[in-house]
Amino acid sequence: MTRTFPDTVDVAIVGSGPCGAAYARILSERCPDATVAAFEVGPLLADPPGVHVKNIADPDERALAQRRSEGPAPLAADTSTDTMDGYADESFRLVRPGTFLLATGYRQPGEDGLPGAAMSSNVGGMGAHWTGACPRPGDSERIAFLPDLDELLAEGERLLSVDTHAFDDAPFADEVRKRLSTALDAGREEDRRVAPMPLAVVRHDDGRVTWSGSDVVFGDVTRANPNFTLIPEALVTEVVITDGRAAGVRVRDMGSGGEHTVRARFVVVAADSLRTPQLLWASGVRPRALGRYLNDQPQTVFAVRLRDVEPGPDEQAVPRDRPEIVRHSGVNWVPYTDEEPFHGQVMQLDASPVPLAADDVPVPGSIVGLGWFCAKDLQESDRVEFDDETDPYGMPAMRIHYRLTERDRTSIEASRAAVRRAAEALGDPLDDEPLTFPPGASLHYQGTVRMGAADDGTSVCSPDSQVWGVDGLYVAGNGVIPTATACNPTLTAVGLAVGGARHIAAKLTTERN
Repeated sequence: MTRTFPDTVDVAIVGSGPCGAAYARILSERCPDATVAAFEVGPLLADPPGVHVKNIADPDERALAQRRSEGPAPLAADTSTDTMDGYADESFRLVRPGTFLLATGYRQPGEDGLPGAAMSSNVGGMGAHWTGACPRPGDSERIAFLPDLDELLAEGERLLSVDTHAFDDAPFADEVRKRLSTALDAGREEDRRVAPMPLAVVRHDDGRVTWSGSDVVFGDVTRANPNFTLIPEALVTEVVITDGRAAGVRVRDMGSGGEHTVRARFVVVAADSLRTPQLLWASGVRPRALGRYLNDQPQTVFAVRLRDVEPGPDEQAVPRDRPEIVRHSGVNWVPYTDEEPFHGQVMQLDASPVPLAADDVPVPGSIVGLGWFCAKDLQESDRVEFDDETDPYGMPAMRIHYRLTERDRTSIEASRAAVRRAAEALGDPLDDEPLTFPPGASLHYQGTVRMGAADDGTSVCSPDSQVWGVDGLYVAGNGVIPTATACNPTLTAVGLAVGGARHIAAKLTTERN
């Protein structure tokens, strides 16, 4: 770590989430002599940089890390850091520990808006707080113009340490999967049938399992790279463009307030789906599609108690406030299909997402949470815009324009029926009806710097993630995904980042030869 800002680097990366980390990792592997600097507006939470907060064992340290991730307006110190507390809250503006809501501009008159729009500011980005689900996209979720998509996804799985069998021994996991398969698999292709959820987790020699954050994506090769520098609490305020080419970044030291210009041959903006287009806009890079095709994944949750199950002789209840992954944490997956355009995440929880009676101690593994996500009906008019007012960071203020179409509302109702059908196959509901969250609550925003096969005004970047018309400027993150997806987007976004990083590495290698 350093507070010294370099004058010149080969590659400047804005953001330290999983996609920014993927660029650093691939460049460290393929071009170890290239100088690379990553700038992160938020603080370093723990060592190694980018660690998932749930891997921080001490509850006070973990709480501090979550508060420090919450940007310019952290929650009160005594606010719960248990991510299950209030998870199924019907609040219009739902906030999760480690994130902060968009303070203003989240809804315009007469529109649905994104009242749940939230971000994190910390080394590791949202990768320090996510659930680790890494399903592959299927059917129309896939990006048809990328012939090497599967290879990129496989590389993303390597960087994220994705494991499909991390919880094979979770109690009742097989039974949950069997009941879901019986109810839902008819007519599905083999790769779209109920299966264990691929998860970004690390299995250790001593049997422990920990969550993958950006620390895992960075990997030892990046941490050991003397030509890589990570600078936290450094806000990139502008990408410098000279003669139609990215030439560097302007950075504000969040501690001292000092301004620095760092020259770079390549710039990668890997902030998030809201702040990446914000930085491009502030830099005068404004293609027609910038900020447009904004999409979220409408999310419905439900919970059941498995029927007809008994604990094994060694099963004991697990305290609710333990952050680490335990063997009761079985996770199954109901894949998206074009006929059933939803993605289902089925988690055996150590605590219910809906309140239980104080004296209700469930059989370990018997409380099952179901989360169904819908694919958005993509509209160019769904967008984030910017104006002359500024946000708490001094960047252009955001205004969200977002509507649920009739097709979206029909899809949401169908997903509610689907989650009820799945719940009935498993056990007894813990509440009367499923809960559909307000728009934005999924935190899976996409499309705002979307990839396209051609520069036709409907996309921001090429299949290599380079911004159309600006040599050397690349974008990364969920915002690059151009399709309507229902599955968790991180794996796809990291795969696309791999492709962009390889493109830069090839250019650097060619220049050196």
